[in-house]
This record gives sequence, structure tokens and C-alpha cells, in this order.
Amino acid sequence: MVKLQLLAVLALATYLNWNELHTVREINAAVVNVSGRQRMLSQRTAMLALRMVCTTDREEQEKLRSCLLADLDLMERSHNGLLNGDAEAKLPGHPSKVVKAMYFELPINLDQRVRQYIKEARALALSRADELAHDNLHLRYILTAASKELLESLDAVVSQYQKESEAEQLAIEINQAELYQQSCAATAQAIAQAKQLEQALEELRQAQTQLIQTEKMSALGQLVAGVAHEINNPVSFIHGNLSHASNYVKDLLELVQLYQQELSNPTPYLKDRSEDIDLDFLEEDLPKVMSSMKMGADRICQIVRSLRNFSRTDEEVMQEVDIHEGIDGTLLILQNRLRASGNYSGIQVIKKYADLPQVECYPGLMNQVFMNLLGNAIDALEMGTAQDSPEGRVDDRQCPRPTISIRTEVSRPNVVSVRIADNGLGMTEDVKARLFQPFFTTKPVGKGTGLGLSISYSIVVNKHNGSLACVSELGQGTEFCIEIPIRHAQELSATKLGEQGSRGELSPVQPLFQSLIGI
Repeated sequence: MVKLQLLAVLALATYLNWNELHTVREINAAVVNVSGRQRMLSQRTAMLALRMVCTTDREEQEKLRSCLLADLDLMERSHNGLLNGDAEAKLPGHPSKVVKAMYFELPINLDQRVRQYIKEARALALSRADELAHDNLHLRYILTAASKELLESLDAVVSQYQKESEAEQLAIEINQAELYQQSCAATAQAIAQAKQLEQALEELRQAQTQLIQTEKMSALGQLVAGVAHEINNPVSFIHGNLSHASNYVKDLLELVQLYQQELSNPTPYLKDRSEDIDLDFLEEDLPKVMSSMKMGADRICQIVRSLRNFSRTDEEVMQEVDIHEGIDGTLLILQNRLRASGNYSGIQVIKKYADLPQVECYPGLMNQVFMNLLGNAIDALEMGTAQDSPEGRVDDRQCPRPTISIRTEVSRPNVVSVRIADNGLGMTEDVKARLFQPFFTTKPVGKGTGLGLSISYSIVVNKHNGSLACVSELGQGTEFCIEIPIRHAQELSATKLGEQGSRGELSPVQPLFQSLIGI
């Protein structure tokens, strides 16, 4: 819109400048033409006057008289137009000081000469036929003036008009060139400002979208943190009592067996009742039920613990943590997307964990990075797998089954690396070049925000002074490599962290909720 308005203004300015130049040229041409015509009329007047005197044909003489009077009227009207203006003839009047001096001052004094010439010619034209002779004083004046003084004066004025016209047009053209240069400079500046404005608007739109997304995720984070806390309390009761309940059940079953041994001849009622409840099956199945309940409670506790880790609020200072715990917690949350269902074979996860030291980092933020990368790997594998894998990367991707391989190691002194690879379809060079740009996504509308990898890059590079790189070829799968320092020489301040968080850079729960509730 800004560019269109700018082009419209420039087009209008150009039109006005060229219109002005065209008008000036028309006026100057009219002045030069009319002044030149005055010279022609002076010579024609002399010719008509001489022919009128010389002819003996009365009818021809009257025709010449009429033509002479008409030319004199035109000559007088043109003379007045040159001095005072004539809109119909496009004569502006207002002659320059030089031209005005030529008309009204000696030595030329053209105004007086023209008017006297017209006066003498009219007098001749209005003379009786018997007065028309070669020695007529009016004729003698006309022939003398037309051949020398008046002719030279008219030539001088025409030449001056021509010079002034050329000078004025040259000045206008110079002015036009200057205006064009200024217009080009203004255009370049306006285009640059328009680009800056468009860029600022785009950045503002991105910041607004990211802020809305962050606020939404923050609210959901608080909600999930509260829900996890509320779930944790009753689950803790259940989990803590299940072991006791298992022991109680074991004791009761042992007691039942003792009763059976002591009562070799049970009453018919006890015997019928035992058959009704299928006591033998109950004794066999109840321990299994208690064991499965214990496994389910353990699973719930693990999930709640992972939720609480992702919604943690203690991110103002770095902590020494086990990176593997963060990866395993993320995999636990994503377990429902990894398992097989229907015709889908599921995704196998191959872990190649090295013996890593405790790593100094922001745990919640790193968990978010793991969630983003693992979630993208799952998305890629759901679209299909590559048949081959390039050598030198994770060999497990050669398996036709959808596979995610996670490898950790101390790649160099004080640097730990985490490689997350999949044997998906890979990506083109164009997609890879734009991978970390905000709002860039290859997913369908509503599937992703295009912020995951951008935020992950910011977390790894800006928050942890590390690096995040991608290696991928179309049909060859994808591998992301995270490298962060094991120890940081200088921790980022809590203030800076808070400021960046307010700009929407930090949202550790965002990918978690996208995975859990399909945002």
C-alpha cells in the first residue's frame, strides 16, 4: 500500500512538471510565431499596397483593398496581443524588460513604428481611386518602412523573442533535470523507508503472534502445573498405599490357604461360596492385579513428574542436571505418538547414551528443545521413511522401520553434544535454508506455528552459548545436532532472562502442549 501511494505521488509530480513544460513551450512558440508573422504581414502589406496602386482593374483594386484592411486588422490585433496578452492566440503579454525597451524606447521604438505603419497603410487603403498614384505619400512611407527601418526592427524583436524562448526552455529543462534528480533521490529514500516500514510491521506482526502464543502457552503451563500438582497428591496416596495393600493381600491369601489346610472338611456353605467366587482363580489373579495397579501408578507418577519438570518456574538460574533425564522425560510424554496402533508399526527409539557429566543449563528450556526436535522427527516419520541412510551418521536409520536415534557424547572439551536423527524423507536445500526462520513451516495450516525451531535455536544459541545445526538431504533423513557447554564461564542474569521471556522467546511448555492437546 505504501509503495502504491508513493508511485501515485511521483506519477502526479512527473505529470505536473511535464505539463508545465508543455505549456511554456506552447506559449513561447505562439509568441515567436506571432512576432514572425508580424514581419510577414509588414511585407505583405507593402506588396498589397503597391499592387492596389498599380492595378487599373477596379474590381481587382477593391479585392486588394479588402485584403489590405484585413491584414492591417490582424497586424494591429497581434501587436496589441504581444504587448498586453491575447488568450485566444495564447499570448501572455507582459514582455521582458529588454523586449519592452525595444517596443517603447529608442533606438528601435517598435510600438510607434508599427502603429504609424498601420496608420499609413489604412490611410492608403481608404484613399479614393484617383488618389492612388506612385507618388502617394502614404505609399512612399509604406515602401520605405517595409524595406528598412520597420523590417530591421521587427527582425530584432523576433530574434529577441527567439533568444528568450530558448533561454526559458533551457532553464526549464535544467530545472526539470534537477527535479528529476531530486525525485530519484526522494524515490530511493521513500522506497528504503517503505521497506524499513514493511520490515518493522512484519517484525511487529511476528512479535505479536509470538507474544500471543507465549501468553497462551504460559496460561496453559500454569493450568497444567496446577493440574499436575492436584493429580500428584491423590496419586501419591494411591502409589504409597499400593505396596502396603499388596502385602495385606499376600497375608490374607496365605491366611486363606492356612484355613483351607485346617478345614479339611468345609461346610457345604463354604464350599459353595468358594466355587461362586472362584477362589482358586482369585488366589492366582489377585497378585497380578495388584502388580498391574502398581505399574500403572508408577507410570502416572512418571508422567506427573515429567509434566512438573516441563512446567517448572525455576529458570532464572542455571542448574547442573542430567541431560538424559530430560530426554527420557520427553520421550515418556511422547510415548503415545511412538507406540504402534492399527496398521501403523510405531516408531522405535534407539538410545546411544555416553557417560555424561552433569551439564549446567536451564532444564526446562532444554526440555523444550528436545520436545521440539523429537516432535518434528515424529511428524517427519509419520509422512514416510527414507530407504537409505548416508554413511557417517546414525547407522540405525538404515532400518526400514520408522526410527529415531538419539546419541549423546562429550564431543570436545567442555562441550556436550546431543544428536537426534530420523530416517524420514529429509528436506530440500530451500527448506533447510529457511528452517530456523520464525513462522516458517512446511506443515499444513493449523498443524504448526512455525516457531518451534526458531525458539529452539534461540534457546541453544542465545541462552546457552551453544550451536544448533541440521544435516539433511531429500530422501536421506534428517539429523539435528545440539552442542552446549558443560560449564558456563558467565551465567546469564535473571534480568536478561526475564526480559527475553517477556518478548516471547521462552516458552518451555509450548511444544509439550502441542504434543498433548494438539495445538
